[in-house]
Amino acid sequence: MKILVTGSTGYIGKRLIPILINEGNHVVCAVRDKLRAEKTYLKEPLIEIIEADFLKPETLNAIPKDVDIAYYLIHSMSNTSKDFEKLEAQCAENFKAYFEDAKLKQVIYLSGITNEEKLSKHLQSRKNVEEILASKNYALTIFKAGIIVGSGSSSFEIIRDLVEKLPVMVAPKWLNTKTQPLAVRDVMAFLSKAKANQELYNKSFDIFGPEILTYKQMLLKFAEIRLLKRYIFTVPVMTPKLSSYWLYFVTSTSYKLASTLVDSMSVEIVGKPSNINQILDVSPITYTEAVQLAFEKIEQNSIVSSWKDSMISSGRLKNNLHKYINVPKYGCFKDYKERKVMDETVTINKIWSIGGTTGWYYGDFLWKIRGYIDKLVGGIGLRRGRTHASELNAGDALDFWRVIFSDKKGKKLLLYAEMKLPGEAWLEFKIEDGLLKQTATFRPRGLAGRLYWYSVLPFHGFIFNGMIKELVKAL
Repeated sequence: MKILVTGSTGYIGKRLIPILINEGNHVVCAVRDKLRAEKTYLKEPLIEIIEADFLKPETLNAIPKDVDIAYYLIHSMSNTSKDFEKLEAQCAENFKAYFEDAKLKQVIYLSGITNEEKLSKHLQSRKNVEEILASKNYALTIFKAGIIVGSGSSSFEIIRDLVEKLPVMVAPKWLNTKTQPLAVRDVMAFLSKAKANQELYNKSFDIFGPEILTYKQMLLKFAEIRLLKRYIFTVPVMTPKLSSYWLYFVTSTSYKLASTLVDSMSVEIVGKPSNINQILDVSPITYTEAVQLAFEKIEQNSIVSSWKDSMISSGRLKNNLHKYINVPKYGCFKDYKERKVMDETVTINKIWSIGGTTGWYYGDFLWKIRGYIDKLVGGIGLRRGRTHASELNAGDALDFWRVIFSDKKGKKLLLYAEMKLPGEAWLEFKIEDGLLKQTATFRPRGLAGRLYWYSVLPFHGFIFNGMIKELVKAL
């Protein structure tokens, strides 16, 4: 079958595509930016990568209309609460308009459980998209999921941050809200088995795990699995804004995403029973099993996708990496250093392992201070870390940087700063003629930008100098 996957660089899309390929399907990946497409996809004969933006109808003509099935995985949680509903609706309308005269047989949409009259803006938006996508020209299958638990999922990483950092939590009352967590592996099973199944045409199903748990119970179970003793006290006086700040400062989430999550977490998410498990022969695993499986993936360094690498976690970028790949030459301050490389393989491996738990090879305490300052002024700080210990691809999050260009064979890595800055910053590493060339570029915005550069210039002198010295050392 020929299958279209939208949102193919997102958390769910990245996991679904390999499954579809292994089944022998021809997969069309619609991406806003080809730079963000997985490098492995470029070598896969069954994958076709198309650059298209569903907010811009004129870009959709590149998508083939002879696809049999489409997975609709487009969401806009990262946008402000004022506009994400409108953007999600616009994407759905443009998708539907484009495929109304095509041979498309089925659209499979992953939505969220909506079983209360009072819905969060996020869940109301998902419900609106369901209504927009309905068509007489193709069948629509809707899966409504609750909290998704898996290595790299936003809910898993937020719970992990809270449990591992806070022995005692004074938490908002929404921690007593009930939900039905579902393992990401079961989400994949539902999505992959639903294609071309006529029994599911024009139907909607809630998909959920076997347990009804409160967020507090999820935190305590997580702690138990990690052999940690944790105490949680809920208070009724914490406003949604304070709750958002609580999540933002303790976890790796952005403030905008924290606000959206708090809005959703106040709504009970308990699924309506159906026969979907029997139809597709899926037996969802428990929350405990899902967490244990997630840690197995983490320990094996085999996390397929992470919410941190999606633009949901972005501090500055929207989606198009191409706009930032050409580092400006004029009107900029630069810190350029070069050193002779003792062993190219060692240096390249060091560069591709930089950040996260590895650190920045020199002055890590200063990098951490910069991360704390960034967090205090509303930035993302260093808490995102990195998804893989030794791999970097365009679009990946790397502490408070974003990977813009990654070519290990070509010996070049380019990062773009997503911390709060009065300007824009790039950090480039490349090896040429046996030399490691390290360039930090800063394009200031107004007087504040210039003052910022000169204020940090003394620190750059020994941080960047120390970093390049460590990078070129042989083992």
